[in-house]
Amino acid sequence: MKKTILYLGNKLASKGFTPTGIDTLGPKLENLGFTVFYASSKRAKLARLLDMVWVLVKKNSEVDHVIIDTYSTQNFWFAYAAARLCQLFNLKYIPVLHGGNLPERIKNSKKASDVLFENAFKIIAPSNYLACNFEQAGYKRITVVPNALALNQYTFKFREEFQPKLLWVRSFASIYNPMLALDILEEMLVKFPEAQLCMIGPDKDGSLEICKTEAAKKNLPVTFTGKLEKSKWLDLASEYDIFINTTHVDNTPVSVIEAMALGLPVISTAVGGIPFIITNKENGLLVNDSDCNGFVTAIQTLLGDRKLAKQISNTAYAYTRQYDWEAVKNHWANILT
Repeated sequence: MKKTILYLGNKLASKGFTPTGIDTLGPKLENLGFTVFYASSKRAKLARLLDMVWVLVKKNSEVDHVIIDTYSTQNFWFAYAAARLCQLFNLKYIPVLHGGNLPERIKNSKKASDVLFENAFKIIAPSNYLACNFEQAGYKRITVVPNALALNQYTFKFREEFQPKLLWVRSFASIYNPMLALDILEEMLVKFPEAQLCMIGPDKDGSLEICKTEAAKKNLPVTFTGKLEKSKWLDLASEYDIFINTTHVDNTPVSVIEAMALGLPVISTAVGGIPFIITNKENGLLVNDSDCNGFVTAIQTLLGDRKLAKQISNTAYAYTRQYDWEAVKNHWANILT
């Protein structure tokens, strides 16, 4: 018998924000036959929190499980409040972990974290990185379930040649260090005047305008697309040859997995959960955080060693198979039934 789920998270894709777990996983669970209620799509944070509380109170007698997207930032307290209510109503709740900074959160908010995680029915970690950190903190009932992708939507491009055409896909926020991408391009232009960069993603904290201003000031060949529908950016990705991930903090970024599925060799900072995804020189290249020269050297390595670039591209593509929904759906079916 299929059960009824209440999914709590930031359901803001319809408001122009990047889709999150509630936007992507929820409909997939519906397709498996589960009944899913959602909260919340309210744009303002306080209104969103109050809506989550209201829906949880209203629906508590109808639902079998509550799934809670759980973040490390201010929205951590949304998950905490929801968990307390679930405990009050004796509901089985499942925190789904998001964000590379959660290990710091559980250190800095230990009492609240204990209340939230020790009483959970299951804790879902999208990566071994977060699972290991939570186990080390003493939390149990942790299950690793990768973030699922419909990989049939991703067309692998076999590249005979690799050009200095760089792609960056992320929300424009300081924690993702978009300015580093511009620094990388500037350095690349010294040796590769044909180099170019495309940056795809919505603004989150004003970083997009800062990057646009810097690119215009230095006359850098950068294309800023803003937020694109997935189908559009997947098509656009075929025009580029190397994916750069410049972030300061990370867990298991979907955009990196997507780049791998498209055949783009990935160069990333070795932060958070990234080393649990990328093995250096096997399915990607790793550099230190904020290391512009490291990125430039890695890009030049791929451009100068076509065999290595192809090997990384092929190995990364094979790695992404574990993220396909056809593989992931069985994990969720076992957890929720």
